[in-house]
Amino acid sequence: MEHITLLIGIVIVTALVFDFTNGFHDTANAMATTISTGALAPRAAVAMSAVLNLLGAFLSIEVAKTISSGIIDEGSGIQPEVIFAGLVGAIIWNLLTWLAGLPSSSSHALMGGLLGATVAAVGTGAVNGDVVVMKVLIPALAAPLVAGIASVCATRLTYRVGRHADQERTAKGYRAGQITSAALVSLAHGTNDAQKTMGVITLALVTGGALAPDSDPPVWVIASAGLAIALGTYLGGWRIIRTMGKGITDIQPPQGFAAQTSAAATILASSHIGFSLSTTHVCSGAVMGSGLGRKGGVVRWGTAGRMFIGWGLTLPAAGGIAAASALLAEQGDWGVTTVAVLAVGLCGAIWLRSRRAPVDHTNVNEVEPATPEAAGIPGPAAEPGLEPAPEPGREPEPAGVVTTAIQAVSPPPPPAGVGVASTEETPTADNTAGRPASASSLS
Repeated sequence: MEHITLLIGIVIVTALVFDFTNGFHDTANAMATTISTGALAPRAAVAMSAVLNLLGAFLSIEVAKTISSGIIDEGSGIQPEVIFAGLVGAIIWNLLTWLAGLPSSSSHALMGGLLGATVAAVGTGAVNGDVVVMKVLIPALAAPLVAGIASVCATRLTYRVGRHADQERTAKGYRAGQITSAALVSLAHGTNDAQKTMGVITLALVTGGALAPDSDPPVWVIASAGLAIALGTYLGGWRIIRTMGKGITDIQPPQGFAAQTSAAATILASSHIGFSLSTTHVCSGAVMGSGLGRKGGVVRWGTAGRMFIGWGLTLPAAGGIAAASALLAEQGDWGVTTVAVLAVGLCGAIWLRSRRAPVDHTNVNEVEPATPEAAGIPGPAAEPGLEPAPEPGREPEPAGVVTTAIQAVSPPPPPAGVGVASTEETPTADNTAGRPASASSLS
């Protein structure tokens, strides 16, 4: 019994670590557009979001029930070490996608981790397939479409209503509206994502015999999950904020207001009926919809395509890591210890790698250059002091992890004013002299 109690404690701590990573991974969902348009200063934005995430955790437990007694059969012989392995898979995938600046789904990382570990340890019979399809997979496909369509309509309506108004005055009003809608998204994020960790902890308590099956999350579980996600949110996932705020489309205040309002409505509605959807999918869909809804707006489909690939990989990737962890953890105490040591080591390595090209509140709105010359790759000579001309009809995309890595091992570029334009606050062109645009990843 002492061994089980200790193991449950390890699972609870690991679940709260996941909740913390969920917070900084998903801060962009609520605050990316608000920060990119200047409606709020970066630090003030994440502080407000953290407080509202904490409040949102106390508003509902429907999603927590879906996790604790929905997708996994509690009576199938699931042990706490299996849940531990699922959380390890989710945490590692969250950190990898954060390093790449990829707005992937923390929710699906958790689902994939739990499903992968369960299948590896017990078999497919322990998975409630109909619940997974109805409350996970279908919402995953439908939510970004619903939010995107709503955002397209809201953006067009917003611009039509304000087309004769003074732009400077309306911009101030829309920024105020953005703050309000961002607050709604943060509150909605707390009602949806914080509950997932509540559900995992409750499932661990049930499998360890500390709670009866089908129990609601205890108050201390709700409070601890809310605090963990709030702390993670305050830390700020600046890499992903940069991608969502600058990498998908150029967002003006009316678009930000329309996108966030559409996302908040979608998330709150799903939380009410217990759909465990991804707030990342919803908010990303809403941002893309705002780009399509504005006349002359452009969606950077290269960035969007990489996001879609990441979304498709999340469930199997997190599931694969969790399955390997579960097979090792089931070997006993030494297996659980090995998984924990490997997980801590890998997380530390990811963090150290991120320090090579740090992104924080001071440079979150800056976009790295994506030209071959900036990456250290020789290109056609340019006249001193001239910036390369962009390809007609194409907006520049931010540089990615690959470009950043090349920069790290390449000679430094010439000083500003000797053929290289300043990159602060303004993205450079993707190509030079009609050459194809460089393939850049997310930063």
